[in-house]
Amino acid sequence: MNRVVNYQCLSRIDWRIVPVIFALMIISLLVISSMTADAEDLFWTPLVKSQLRWFLCGWAVFAVMAVFDYRKLQSFSWILYGGIVVLLLGLYLTAPIQNVHRWYRIPVIGLNIQPSEHAKLIVAIALAHFLEKQGSYVGSLRVAMKAFAIMGLPFILILKQPDLGTALILFPISLAMCYFAGVHSKVIRAMTLAGIGGLLVVLFLFVGMFSHEEMRPFFTRFMKEYQYERLNPNTYHQKAAATSIAVGGLTGTGWKESEFAGKKWLPAAHTDSVFAAYGEEFGFVGLVILLLLFFALIYFSLQVAAVAKDAFGRILAAGLAVYLAMHVLLNISMMCALLPIAGVPLIFVTYGGNSILTTMAALGILQSIYSRRFMF
Repeated sequence: MNRVVNYQCLSRIDWRIVPVIFALMIISLLVISSMTADAEDLFWTPLVKSQLRWFLCGWAVFAVMAVFDYRKLQSFSWILYGGIVVLLLGLYLTAPIQNVHRWYRIPVIGLNIQPSEHAKLIVAIALAHFLEKQGSYVGSLRVAMKAFAIMGLPFILILKQPDLGTALILFPISLAMCYFAGVHSKVIRAMTLAGIGGLLVVLFLFVGMFSHEEMRPFFTRFMKEYQYERLNPNTYHQKAAATSIAVGGLTGTGWKESEFAGKKWLPAAHTDSVFAAYGEEFGFVGLVILLLLFFALIYFSLQVAAVAKDAFGRILAAGLAVYLAMHVLLNISMMCALLPIAGVPLIFVTYGGNSILTTMAALGILQSIYSRRFMF
């Protein structure tokens, strides 16, 4: 009989990911230390200590999810889904923080909870459960519509916060899961073309093929002026990120020797712009190393989808691998002035507990799937 919790599974995880995760965490601590240090600080700034605490909590979450039988997630996937929808709705009944409805503030412990960050993981679990239960009917048009409705409700609620970056990540996660499950091919094709089309329009705006001002009358037919301004490629933040990366050159300025980000000219250097800050201090060589680490993490995650022995595990693993990949792709594209800056964290490197816990939970579930590939 299969146990819900099996501690022996820890010995069967893919140990290749452990040094990759540790390396990314070390990079995070280095950049946060450099970007948040005062003159008297050496390494252990308050935010470095906070990030380290989140990393330790993340490893605990990773271990719990790895020993937990991922198949049992199906039993309460709809409870999780309903709970996250309620939390997303509840944000509009609370006072905004920084003029947006993204966080619940817990005053006693000084903690902010961001439901949209956890929604990406919960939607993946609920959608995998739904698609796995459809069996031979998964290719029907009705199933395709229901699948995208499961994604659509949280997508709309997150988009209105507003949190464009998080909302956009839900789309490719759901699309990949539907593809792996065998959802109606015409729907997959239409949604893929729509997504690519929208992405190309934005990309053309940012590389100068379309004029931002000339496109304004078209976009403002269905967008508000302030929403369209987020697609402006000439904001200070966009230019500062590109400048910071350029200053780094081939080998970088050196740790704590940044000439641009270190002087606070780069906004959000330890959060949204951490990729640019790292690029300035460690240069092109450092960025290549960082990208190789991310490639390894995503590659190992995709391998879990290939070896999973049941449909639920295969579909869920595919969604979680895309979850990791999209965070990396979108954040780097934003920092390289190819997409608007929309608050997508660079997993493990960006400062913040919500992203760390969700990412480590996702990796723990992947290892739960991997370690049980021979236990059926």
